[in-house]
Amino acid sequence: MYLASRNHEGLLYFVDINGPEYDPQSVGVSCEQALARMYGQLEGQEAIHGVPVFAEAYRRANLPLLAWLFSQPLLRPIWNLSYRFFAKYRHTISGLIGPFFLRLAKRVSHSKSTSI
Repeated sequence: MYLASRNHEGLLYFVDINGPEYDPQSVGVSCEQALARMYGQLEGQEAIHGVPVFAEAYRRANLPLLAWLFSQPLLRPIWNLSYRFFAKYRHTISGLIGPFFLRLAKRVSHSKSTSI
């Protein structure tokens, strides 16, 4: 998982909504809701969902350009539309393009580690 590998400062915490550590009552988001939309929760705050989750995750993963892009109000309609499409077809999309991006990420990671 790319964001997890960039979580150097420990600002991101990933929870499997099907795992025993997930408590829908304490978060206020059912498993069904979490499967339908991307949710995130900032410590001590209510859950956020959709595009703002990406902006916050990218900020915390020290990816400022992506954080900035996903937080721009003028781009929000494009991101919202894209996100709705992705959320509906995420399993198909991930199956089609996921392996390519995983190989690409591994190749980039390998080339950085061998060039240091």
